[in-house]
Amino acid sequence: MKEIVSLMDYRSSIKVVDATLRDGGLVNEFYFTDEFVRALYESNVKAGVDYMEMGYKASKEMFDQSKFGKWKFCNDDDIRAIVGDNDTNLKIAVMADVGRCDYKKDILSRSESPIDLIRVATYLNTIPAAANMIEDAKKKGYEVTCNIMAISNGQESDLRVALDILGQTSADVLYIVDSFGSLYPEQIARITDTYMEFAAKYGKQLGIHAHNNQQLAFANTIEAVGDGVDWLDATYAGMGRGAGNCAMELLLGLLRNPKYNNFYVIQFIEKYMNKLKEDGVVWGFDLQYMMTGLLNQHPRAAIQFTKDKRKDYAEFYKEVVAQD
Repeated sequence: MKEIVSLMDYRSSIKVVDATLRDGGLVNEFYFTDEFVRALYESNVKAGVDYMEMGYKASKEMFDQSKFGKWKFCNDDDIRAIVGDNDTNLKIAVMADVGRCDYKKDILSRSESPIDLIRVATYLNTIPAAANMIEDAKKKGYEVTCNIMAISNGQESDLRVALDILGQTSADVLYIVDSFGSLYPEQIARITDTYMEFAAKYGKQLGIHAHNNQQLAFANTIEAVGDGVDWLDATYAGMGRGAGNCAMELLLGLLRNPKYNNFYVIQFIEKYMNKLKEDGVVWGFDLQYMMTGLLNQHPRAAIQFTKDKRKDYAEFYKEVVAQD
């Protein structure tokens, strides 16, 4: 059982990362207006959020730029148009997926870029490539995290090997990622213990990125922070792929650090996030996402179910069980 001080006091080492544009962008193909992005940036600054993830550094050769909003690619000039010189305490992040970005040419030297943090995303079978990306970003002067995705589908032995390899890289933070929203707090506790072993060995910090398929994104984040995980991902109104993520308004409500101010998060949700939903953008917990989470499956089938505006949940359940 957690010591109550873990949740009633605050740790100065905790960092809150807003992933609304990046994970939320997966819901609307990254079509956010400049007004929305600028207002989100200003809200993060006022709320005391530590990092704002602007989107992906996706390959412009692999992905058709005409089919996505600009935050799929995060050109440095587009970021500057929003943040200017960013003379604030908020740092700017982007995500780079192994195999889906041209990081050697698209990620410039830190001295030439408004970006502070590169978040490398990898699967267990692409760890060597992730290690190369980490070193490239570090040599260019960035802070670097590594998100190991879909760990609920991996073998513990493979995860330990991956953590040992990544521990020897220049990554600052290693992330626990519940990609399918299938993990429970008890599992998060055990996984955190494994990550902690390698974090202690190699001097790394740890982060968590949770999905809400079983309405456990916030609970799993609470579990992780109580176990000593310091980097916490969240999104405004929980906006993210499929069932979404840990909600920023819940997370800041939990954390006791007086530098965080939840009023500005709530104000932004009232004006902007609710309008997104009114305009037809769909995310959040629903039965189809619960089903894929329960079965530890990628939510792509549930996402298609949602796009098709299906309501035959029992039939869908038979379909996903048959795939299991």
